[in-house]
Amino acid sequence: MANKNAPVTGHEKIETSNFLMIVLTLVTILFGGLTEIVPLFFQTSTTQPVEGLKPYTALQLAGRDVYLREGCYNCHSQMIRPFRAETLRYGEISKAGEFVYDHPFQWGSKRTGPDLHRVGGKYSDQWHYVHLMNPRDVVPESNMPAYPWLDTAPANVDIGKNMAALRKVGVPYSDDEIAKAADEVKGKTEMQALIAYLQVMGTAGGKATPAATTAAAQ
Repeated sequence: MANKNAPVTGHEKIETSNFLMIVLTLVTILFGGLTEIVPLFFQTSTTQPVEGLKPYTALQLAGRDVYLREGCYNCHSQMIRPFRAETLRYGEISKAGEFVYDHPFQWGSKRTGPDLHRVGGKYSDQWHYVHLMNPRDVVPESNMPAYPWLDTAPANVDIGKNMAALRKVGVPYSDDEIAKAADEVKGKTEMQALIAYLQVMGTAGGKATPAATTAAAQ
């Protein structure tokens, strides 16, 4: 018969103490997380841009800001996973090196709408314009909202400030590119900026599935 007055030791001491259990659980999670995440900082496949990848132009970056402001990431991911069903529908799998200039990246996980990572070059500018003005004009069953106000709203001419900030975190913008940013965006609408951003998505790292294959799924 066990002695109830015997001192508690070993695992029993941990399992009967809420404080010790919480602290040691957190330490274990922290250690495991570090061993999984830290090595990625030193792998060139995750820290170096893929061949052909360039920083966004001023107009494309202004369009990306519109994409974020309008919450497009709530319904569209930008991460094609290595599954046959995804590559058949969307195109070549996404690679970490394609996102090194994205701050923050837009991988996402929710797909009320299709993944957009390989949408660049899949459709014409006019298709995107009509789709954004009224998605049901091109996809009758679409539940995507329309964005007609983008066609009259001027694009952000102060985008050079954003480019300067991004340069501080490693995006290789030159002084000349930053200085000319306002001129590049001047006279453009948010619609044109957003379309410019959509048209460059995923074009450096792989090929998209032809539009005819996926149009019905939009």
